[in-house]
Amino acid sequence: MFLAAETEAATSTFSVFDLFVLAITILIAIGFVRLLLAPKKNFFAIGFALVSLLVFLFMDFVMIKGWMGMA
Repeated sequence: MFLAAETEAATSTFSVFDLFVLAITILIAIGFVRLLLAPKKNFFAIGFALVSLLVFLFMDFVMIKGWMGMA
C-alpha cells in the first residue's frame, strides 16, 4: 500500500500545456524588454507587462518545481 502511494506521488506532472506556458513567458519577456527600450514610453503597458511577466514567472517556478517532484 505504501509503495503504491509513493509511486503515484513520484510520477511526473508534465503536460504539453506546460510548453505553451513557457513560450508565452518568453514572449512576454521579449515584449517587456522592447517596451523598456522604446523611445516613447507607455507606462501603462510597461506596468501591465511587468505584472504579467511576474505572474507567469511564478507559474513557471511552481510548474518546474512540480516536474522535479518538490511540490
